[in-house]
Amino acid sequence: MNREDWQNLPLGRETTYESRYNPQLLHPIERAISRAHLQIGEDALPFSGEDEWWGFELSWLNAKGLPRVAVAKFSFPATTPYMVESKSFKLYLNSFNQTRFDSDKVVRDILARDLGAAAGGPVAVELFGVEDPGLTVQRPQGSCLDQLDIEIRHYQPDAALLKLDAGGEQADETLYSHLLRSNCPVTGQPDWATVCIEYKGPALDREALLAYIVSFREHQDFHEHCVERIFCDLQKLAAFDQLTVCARYTRRGGLDINPLRSSRAEAKLPGRFARQ
Repeated sequence: MNREDWQNLPLGRETTYESRYNPQLLHPIERAISRAHLQIGEDALPFSGEDEWWGFELSWLNAKGLPRVAVAKFSFPATTPYMVESKSFKLYLNSFNQTRFDSDKVVRDILARDLGAAAGGPVAVELFGVEDPGLTVQRPQGSCLDQLDIEIRHYQPDAALLKLDAGGEQADETLYSHLLRSNCPVTGQPDWATVCIEYKGPALDREALLAYIVSFREHQDFHEHCVERIFCDLQKLAAFDQLTVCARYTRRGGLDINPLRSSRAEAKLPGRFARQ
């Protein structure tokens, strides 16, 4: 699929909501399409990481026909050749609504199987009860950039906006902003996120970093590729000892998408934030 074909995705069309299980509704998108613009080869990714999705509108029938509801966490490795188009994901989950399954485990195993087939690699699935204490939200850790008093002139991302601190200091810190907004490349709908940047190495100029984050405000791309672009632009700025970029996007259609890209294989996403 080429970038031009994105206009033919389920996101850009009126669709019928099916309520009988149908894995054919899932629509993969090649990660390589946007990665090519960042000069990233699939055989030598400059990062590790994952895309963590949360599904809040998952329901099915048990063996007696009684509805079950759950919150689902889906973890897609960044190494999978495909990601799943979000509206097709929503339609797929909706197709469970009037289908009977023998147990929660059966549902979890089917989700993992179907999503793994669509992504081209293993996908981890966890199901939570809607009152599970693990669903509590957290506050971001680190320093928030959003109160910096700066003037913004750019609303398309440009790596030239990034700068290192003029003092030449070293830093080991986490910076975050609630001001990341990008736009769906198919529908033009806005996508809102909190972005967190954890790094160790030459100190970043905080005002420049905030201006760069805000510059995505009129940019059109998928969540995953926006985070990859931020990571790659920072990686080109300096030789950081460690670098992790993650974004927790707000929910749409019962799904939120939370990409993480890192120089550390063991890096983990922070807990869910209040806007989710």
